[in-house]
Amino acid sequence: MRALKLGLLLALGAAASACQHVEPWERSLLARPDMAWESDDLTASQENHTYFAKEAAMPGGGAGGGGCGCN
Repeated sequence: MRALKLGLLLALGAAASACQHVEPWERSLLARPDMAWESDDLTASQENHTYFAKEAAMPGGGAGGGGCGCN
């Protein structure tokens, strides 16, 4: 029972130490351009257009299209 309590205490301490408060002025350091999902805006725009025209799979888009590419 003592080992279980010790293990729980260690797990709780490890979980609590992983939390970090980030100040608003520090967030720009964490939002580096190389950490973006798409590093190149032009390539991302072209890929989104391709997915929209070919698959009608653009999220949030209300336009029709059956995948023929005629949009």
